[in-house]
Amino acid sequence: MSKTDKASKPGSGILIGIAGASGSGKTLVAQTLVDSLGSEKVLCLQEDAYYKDLSHLPFEERTRFNFDHPEAFDHDLLVAHLKMLLTGQAIEHPIYDYATHSRRPETRRVEPRPIIILEGILVLAVPELRALMDIKIFIDTPPDICFIRRLERDIRERGRTVDSVIAQYKSTVRPMYLQFIEPSKRYADIIIPRGGKNVIAIDIVRSKIQHLLEGKHDPEVFNPQTAGEE
Repeated sequence: MSKTDKASKPGSGILIGIAGASGSGKTLVAQTLVDSLGSEKVLCLQEDAYYKDLSHLPFEERTRFNFDHPEAFDHDLLVAHLKMLLTGQAIEHPIYDYATHSRRPETRRVEPRPIIILEGILVLAVPELRALMDIKIFIDTPPDICFIRRLERDIRERGRTVDSVIAQYKSTVRPMYLQFIEPSKRYADIIIPRGGKNVIAIDIVRSKIQHLLEGKHDPEVFNPQTAGEE
């Protein structure tokens, strides 16, 4: 993180960004960190919760929407909420309904914690989000594995059909990955391969977070991507 980024980062909270393709294993890495650091210290936020509300559109038009483009997300609200959390303020977290592609009228109050993990496909592609992060992670998983995981998830959790998942993957998911998500990998401090199951890489990230919490190291001193290199 540059000195300019650090100067613009509010508060004393620690923000970890985890990006990667849909189905790459972002949630697995986030949950592994929560389990190792303690749920009382860590708050997980998902970029998906900040999809823009499409309730003003006919349902058929919503189903054809490009949900993998940066413009599909309310990143302005996400940035505002992160700044609040990092300065110790609670937020009213939006609740997104994947079945109707709309935002519910109610919200969920979320209290700040010392560590915030933000996971999502495009969190490293947005400069305003990157500027708030202490550690930037990219999960690098083979596309075929990502597709299978997405197919299983969307059928099981979001009520989609096999045909609709395949059509969406071909028309928007894969093209948007190549245009926006994969290029954001260059901003990562650490790239975790093998579907988020790289225990050594996750252990390095956890150690860095603990150092930041203890205030023993400047974020520029330790680069997890080069840890262990001669």
